Amino acid sequence: MEPANQTGISEFFLMGLTYVPELQPLFFNLFLSMYFITIIGNLLIILAISKDSCLHTPMYFFLCNLSLTDICTSTTTVPKILLNIQVHDQSITYVGCLSQVCFILTFCVLESCLLTVMAYDRYVAICQPLRYTNIMNPFLCIFLVLLALFMSTMNALLHTILVLPLSFCTEQNVPNFFCELGQIIKLSCSDIFINIIFIYTATIVFSVIPLSGIIFSYIQIVSSILKIPSVGGRHKAFSTCGSHLSVVSLFYGTGLGVYMNASVSNSSISNVIASMMYSVVPQMLNPFIYSLRSKEIKGSLKQLIIGIICFP
Repeated sequence: MEPANQTGISEFFLMGLTYVPELQPLFFNLFLSMYFITIIGNLLIILAISKDSCLHTPMYFFLCNLSLTDICTSTTTVPKILLNIQVHDQSITYVGCLSQVCFILTFCVLESCLLTVMAYDRYVAICQPLRYTNIMNPFLCIFLVLLALFMSTMNALLHTILVLPLSFCTEQNVPNFFCELGQIIKLSCSDIFINIIFIYTATIVFSVIPLSGIIFSYIQIVSSILKIPSVGGRHKAFSTCGSHLSVVSLFYGTGLGVYMNASVSNSSISNVIASMMYSVVPQMLNPFIYSLRSKEIKGSLKQLIIGIICFP
């Protein structure tokens, strides 16, 4: 029997965490802990940068925006997960699902763009240090962030608008814990060829090209650093890039892991784990990477925490 089209669909069901019912309390505590750590960690980074005038530089301006983006990314998915587990109801409205798709795309693409901008900042700082303050002026920094936000928003809106005309079958179960674009369009009874074309195009524009730009920047950076005669100078130059390189590796590494998992495995549980590694874990770990590898952030955070404890 062919499934009937249901153009007036009102809700989907997020089934990603229902395959092992006895682990629901564990999932709730796990996601709650990860969300709490993500919010507190990134807020501390933002506050530390805002209060320390020594950190009012382009690199930390972009880091502040990256932390805000991480907060938004986690807030798009985790609160709904916690609510569904708590009330034992896996449903999400049609409008809520499309909104989640739109916001997830916005913030993931924005993070990719910000990481690329931060790589360019490190390239200018190391390869053209005498022109750094002239090139990375406040106007350009603000413009780059706004441009990244505009492109990511337009991309997300385009994909969301392309979902609106689709008709959906009686199958409304999403095998994940949030509404992910690729899995939503697979539930459609309509022709999704245009959607697939736009997804591949966006992947090239907002993933492959930025990653290529980051790799090119670091090739130039490494080439310049190796020309520095002193070992101390080389170590200092490398240390300014270590945190960013770690975050880039985590972001694109988990993204590549999701892609490879989707290519070789149809297991719902493995898809859920891969999605969690991409959409929740990097946002939680980024503050630790920067606070542990950056002496400036570490010192500023220490002063901030002391100030909060001594002068509540």
